[in-house]
Amino acid sequence: MSVYRGAVCKLCRRERRKLFLKGSRCLTAKCAIEKRDYPPGQHGRGRFRESEYNLQLREKQKVKRTLFMTEKQFRRFYAIAEKMEGSTGENLLINLERRLDNIVKRLGLASGIQQARQLVLHRNIMVNGRVTNIPSYMVNEGDVIAVREKSRELEVIKSALEENQSIGVPDWLTFDADKMTGEVNRFPTRDEITLAGGDIQENLIAELYSK
Repeated sequence: MSVYRGAVCKLCRRERRKLFLKGSRCLTAKCAIEKRDYPPGQHGRGRFRESEYNLQLREKQKVKRTLFMTEKQFRRFYAIAEKMEGSTGENLLINLERRLDNIVKRLGLASGIQQARQLVLHRNIMVNGRVTNIPSYMVNEGDVIAVREKSRELEVIKSALEENQSIGVPDWLTFDADKMTGEVNRFPTRDEITLAGGDIQENLIAELYSK
């Protein structure tokens, strides 16, 4: 499995926007965008030429990088969305929000998507009472996501819960902090999607892949 191991703050700078890859750090003055709001590299401050293709590519990249997905993985999710009824772009975003690693992060069990993915891969998370170690697993309405009993004392989970206490969980999820258990009440609506900061033009992604 391909894994990005570089500096995550460079991804935000490349997209010229906060992707919130480091949790609460992104809300402080330590955020790389606050210090250098231009792309990395020696030509980062150079003149930037916009084009239709570049706008579409950047929109796709910022969503893909928010979840640390490879191109192959992202295309697979797009293919699933394309077969569903309704808007392909909207279906894509909803399906991405339904990923297990993203749900773990939304419940406040991890400070960032990388930490959430690690918790899933290390078999610390259960779905409907069964251990699930596939970060891309798409949850369904009524699914119960819980931390394994033997993993509830992990410091990373405790720290994340404390850090995310003031943020809360989305309305389409419920969470019991004492039991470290959450439930998917329903799928998120388009207005509730917060990937890449929530400001996404999914129509540009659909246009890119429909060429």
